[in-house]
Amino acid sequence: MRGSCSDEAPCAGRVEAYLLFGSNLGDRRRSIERGLSALEQHGVEWTARSSFYETEPVGVEDQPWFLNLAARGNVSLSPRALLALCKTTEEAAGRQDAIRFGPRTLDIDILLYGQLEVEEPDLVIPHARLCERRFALVPLLEIAPDLADFRDGRPFAVILRGLDEGKKVAKSTTREF
Repeated sequence: MRGSCSDEAPCAGRVEAYLLFGSNLGDRRRSIERGLSALEQHGVEWTARSSFYETEPVGVEDQPWFLNLAARGNVSLSPRALLALCKTTEEAAGRQDAIRFGPRTLDIDILLYGQLEVEEPDLVIPHARLCERRFALVPLLEIAPDLADFRDGRPFAVILRGLDEGKKVAKSTTREF
């Protein structure tokens, strides 16, 4: 389904959405946990979350490694309202966009929103680079190993196996409290 959900109303009641959380500044784990809690306080019902993953930066390589986590949740927000909530949550965590793909205290990306396809200047769902990013696919597949790209039916596991971006992704063993 292609469409635009730029209004504040839900597109179709509660929808299953997949989000990716990342941080590479400060207490990364705490920033992500607070981000999850903030979205939950605004009605996102988390149904699964991955392990934390240490991930090599993409784009700007001269920066600390990221901590990433994927989460599945049921949302009653439209994609546009969910994006606004994610941006507000990032700002509350102290995010400042100084350099594209640069360091950040919190980054929240909408990977999938049901089977909706959105193409707007500031909102693309499925995420525009999902199929190119090991740091997104590895945690996503931990919580949804059989998930496939609804647009062409390709399993994300097959896409990941064919990905040769050369960036490291490993389950985190550190505690940052």
